[in-house]
Amino acid sequence: MTIAMEEGKNVHKAIESNNLFFKILWVSLGSFFVALAAIGVALPGIPTTPFLILAAACYIRSSQKLYDWLISNKTFGPYLKNYREGKGIPKKAKVLAISMIILFVGSSVIFGIENLNLKITVGILGLTGLLYVIFKVPVAKD
Repeated sequence: MTIAMEEGKNVHKAIESNNLFFKILWVSLGSFFVALAAIGVALPGIPTTPFLILAAACYIRSSQKLYDWLISNKTFGPYLKNYREGKGIPKKAKVLAISMIILFVGSSVIFGIENLNLKITVGILGLTGLLYVIFKVPVAKD
């Protein structure tokens, strides 16, 4: 059981902004991230899960209805729920994420990008994502 659940906090309860500007901003950003995740489903090399996590973070600050819609998705919902509850992701998903980061960032840096500054930027961002997945994303217990 996670700390949030032990303390009786519901990690799936939206804390909606009272400020209309910020509410619209969070909904817009969340929708943008959902669109990027949808593109990531169709195009190899574009991540899906990080954009869904960002979308969930935006929606939980703006709309319980949109957040519930996202986490009730039959494909991605269970992963988002487990991540939010601190339960982690399946070992197979973690191995796949690490493999895809290495494959796509590595091939982009080695073969796809000619500009040195861009190679360095993509490499650093890829390494940051890789280290985050390796050390910060827990593996779900069976």
